[in-house]
Amino acid sequence: MSNIFFKNQGPFKISTLLKLLEVKINEIKKDFDIFDIKDLASSTENDITFFHSKKYKNFANKTKASFCLTTETLKSELPKSCLAIVVDNVLVSTSKITSLFYPDSVNDDFDETVTSIINSKFKDKVIFGKNVLIGENVSIGVNCKIGHNSILEKNVVIEDNCSIGSNNIIRNSFIKNNVKILDNCVIGKHGFGFFPNKKNNLRYPHIGIVIIEENCEIGCGSTIDRGSMSNTVIGKNTFLDNQIHIAHNVKIGQNSIIAGQVGIAGSSIIGENVRIGGQAGISGHLRIGNNVEIGGGSGVIRDIPDNTKVMGYPAKNIREFLRENK
Repeated sequence: MSNIFFKNQGPFKISTLLKLLEVKINEIKKDFDIFDIKDLASSTENDITFFHSKKYKNFANKTKASFCLTTETLKSELPKSCLAIVVDNVLVSTSKITSLFYPDSVNDDFDETVTSIINSKFKDKVIFGKNVLIGENVSIGVNCKIGHNSILEKNVVIEDNCSIGSNNIIRNSFIKNNVKILDNCVIGKHGFGFFPNKKNNLRYPHIGIVIIEENCEIGCGSTIDRGSMSNTVIGKNTFLDNQIHIAHNVKIGQNSIIAGQVGIAGSSIIGENVRIGGQAGISGHLRIGNNVEIGGGSGVIRDIPDNTKVMGYPAKNIREFLRENK
């Protein structure tokens, strides 16, 4: 479901992409059309992908992309069908290519297309409060409610029996049946993705979306960033407490419960039936297994296997933590 809300400006010739990156590769004898940039797992032979960390070598081994932005050290992990394009900074190069394909995904200015719901096709279909605004490419199912001062900016799908509270801003999101979003949430804006530069920080494009599965509840004051190259996903029957931040590309499994003021950094994957106590923090690019319990105030900096209880900083097995803190 990636890129459904962002217009792809491709295809581009591989020569155009190499010129943009200021790279020359003698092995390329034909000027191929490249239709998209995707992650390692979802790429096809018509795409370009990127590979910047050994953590993803299992995906790199199997990628179907014809070209891959990578480093001299990592290029040997790619299959023979995928030609390595060695660059100095993989993520900066990926950002430049993504911006070329999806120029409207870089900035998140306010949506100038919004209009009062009173003037929209939803005025007789939705129960709504005062000062509700609707943007372009918005769909709302039956039996939905929207509170005061909420804005559904462009590119939002809301299915049936959903309740959207007051003072919310939602864009680039797919919200499935029976979801409750309480007050003061921001959902679907781009994440905190940029590359520091002494002259001008480079903003990373975000072409993914937010998907909130059935029967979820999102607490007051929560922020859920849309994905960069993949989607941010909240699994069905998962409940988020107040003031929670879910960063770009995070995926949370079904039947999970997350208490207030938890922060989950980008690209971490949370399993099913996970319980996270208040004010815990989870670093980026981690895998938290199924049936895991994380104590309040913990700092998770490494992967956690299934059926584990952890607590503390750095988070460790709860029995070990209690023994050390008697």
